[in-house]
Formats: sequence, C-alpha cells, structure tokens
Amino acid sequence: MRGLTVRWALTGAGDGVEQRLRDYVADSSHARFEGLEGLSYKTWRMSPGEWFEGSYVFADEAAREAFQTTFTAGAAESPVSGVVGSPPVLIEPCEVVGIAQGASGFASAPRAE
Repeated sequence: MRGLTVRWALTGAGDGVEQRLRDYVADSSHARFEGLEGLSYKTWRMSPGEWFEGSYVFADEAAREAFQTTFTAGAAESPVSGVVGSPPVLIEPCEVVGIAQGASGFASAPRAE
C-alpha cells in the first residue's frame, strides 16, 4: 500500500480556522473521499494552532501517483488552502508498512467526536 501526507501550517492562520476546517471536513471533504476509487482510507488530523493534515492510504502506487499529480497541480487553490490562507507546507508520499484494526473496529464518519 502507498500513502500520501499533505500538511498545512496553521500558525498565523487566524482565529476560528480550526472550526472552519472541522466544518469543511464534515460538510464536503468527507463525502468527496467516501468510496473514492483507489483509496483505501483517509484521515484528517489536526494539532490546533500548529498544523492540519490529510493522510491517505491508496490501494497501489498507480492510484497514489495519479491522486498526487492532480492534487499537487492545484494544491495552492485547494479548499483547505483557501481556509488556511496558504498552500500546503508538505506533500509527501510514503510506504505503508502495516495496518491493524483494533477490537473497537473502524467506522467512517464526517466528524470524529
């Protein structure tokens, strides 16, 4: 499996950016990625005041490469870049070495609460 990490800096992004990002994920981004061909799963992670990140795991290298090429071409104009006010500081492919599902299972959700 192949991964991709996309990270935006939140330092200097302004008040309320964290809630706007939560709302963006819940209102549109989750639906965009739910069931996306070639994508095994995506998580949205945030360290408030520091960074916001999309972490992707793709079924194979071809799916990761295709997504990364398209995303990188428009990264500065992506919805998250618009919310944050700047482009990503990191677009990094990686190898996913292993995945384990815990006893509590996994549920797809637009808001993790």
